[in-house]
Amino acid sequence: MVEKLEPKEVFKYFYEISQIPRCSKQEQGISDYLVNFAKKRNLEVYRDDMLNVIIKKKATLGYENAPTVILQGHMDMVCEKNKSTIHNFETDPIKLLIDGDTLKADGTTLGADNGIAVAFCLAMLDSNDIPHPPLEIVITSQEEIGLIGASKLDGSKLEGKYLINIDAEDEGILFTSCAGGARANIELPIKWENINEKYVSYDIFISGLKGGHSGIDIDKSRANANKLVGRILNSFDESILVNSVNGGLKVNAIPREAMIGVSVLENKISKLLQLIDNWNKIFKNEFKSSDPNIEITIQKSNKDIRKVFSKDTLEKSKILYMLIPYGINTISADIEGLVESSSNLGIVTTKNELIRFENSCRSSVGSIKDDILSKLQILATITNASFHIEGIYPEWEYKKDSFLREKFIKIYKKLYNKKPIITALHAGLECGILGSIIKDADMISFGPNIDNVHTPDEKLGISSTKRTWDYLCEVLKEFK
Repeated sequence: MVEKLEPKEVFKYFYEISQIPRCSKQEQGISDYLVNFAKKRNLEVYRDDMLNVIIKKKATLGYENAPTVILQGHMDMVCEKNKSTIHNFETDPIKLLIDGDTLKADGTTLGADNGIAVAFCLAMLDSNDIPHPPLEIVITSQEEIGLIGASKLDGSKLEGKYLINIDAEDEGILFTSCAGGARANIELPIKWENINEKYVSYDIFISGLKGGHSGIDIDKSRANANKLVGRILNSFDESILVNSVNGGLKVNAIPREAMIGVSVLENKISKLLQLIDNWNKIFKNEFKSSDPNIEITIQKSNKDIRKVFSKDTLEKSKILYMLIPYGINTISADIEGLVESSSNLGIVTTKNELIRFENSCRSSVGSIKDDILSKLQILATITNASFHIEGIYPEWEYKKDSFLREKFIKIYKKLYNKKPIITALHAGLECGILGSIIKDADMISFGPNIDNVHTPDEKLGISSTKRTWDYLCEVLKEFK
């Protein structure tokens, strides 16, 4: 299906890696594929215990004395699917579909974030007719769950000081700095109370939300399913008991779905149904532009529920749901329109004796990120919950003088007779970590158009991919 698409080699390899399951922490198959790819072509290859892969290719004729360039991306993808889609991410290939000038998947995330970078790198390594300087290809693991692979990379294996990250999603925009971030988890102990057979249990579902990337899409005013749960919970009186709360699949994705398990006496069922109907109308009105397909539904549970949250546990969970921040925290005063800091309540799970609230915090200013984390810690203290931070990654600061940036600008003007947009990204790029590993690194991040990343509506621009590939080839050609 994709063999007619241009550039042929790029889409050939994008198809091949789409056949390999590669969710975060499940990258053995794609890592093996990359290593075998290099060995078959007698290219120097190195792999570490994190499954990060470095492949080196010598310069083409006439470029032997040019500086080494690093091309970089990550091998893992966010694995999300529509509720009705039958797909096993551990075993099934991604089913690709062509929709006009875009490539998408059949009911799942596409994996263009960041499979397109891997495809670009493989096409470049396999080429015989593209002039280029010495190349070091760096493909990292576990990027989507906190840039973990990059943080373990051995910088001594690299010689290059010019790094091109291919993990941006807007053609014509060059990113020259990015936000740092961290994951903050709050765990609330559950006290249970028993109920008798007179109670009837129901499941309340929130669905139809667009979701999106918790950094890139945080400024689009989209609903967060977990935060909506909080509002519904806060409206319950003592006649509605709660037995479970769950929502979201990935901490770095705005949650699209959530569920509340409740138990009520039979004479209170009509009251519960009326309450849910009211919330349905409220949410449909509030999010009629950003999430027009939002839906709150309720159905009788097929489980025999005999335990519910104690009043104390429910009240503390309400506090956390309502006060954990979501959305934009501050806007940059230096770069017009740039979100400077934000937070996202990405996952809530009821498991065994705990309710776990998982948050993604981002900021291009380290002290503001610390302030958000401090507020979350105070909330944990108030509710007698535990608090811990993981997956901390640094921000990538803007480099005033950049040879690489100027070269990208020059080539873009040459190709398109206009300047590219130079900006910062409110998301974690591995450039922040790699900049701390590679001394005096000069870096830039770019890529083709990819819409709705981290959702089953993810789409890769086909003609945009061709233009971006041509742009990269021209930049490398000018590195002589």
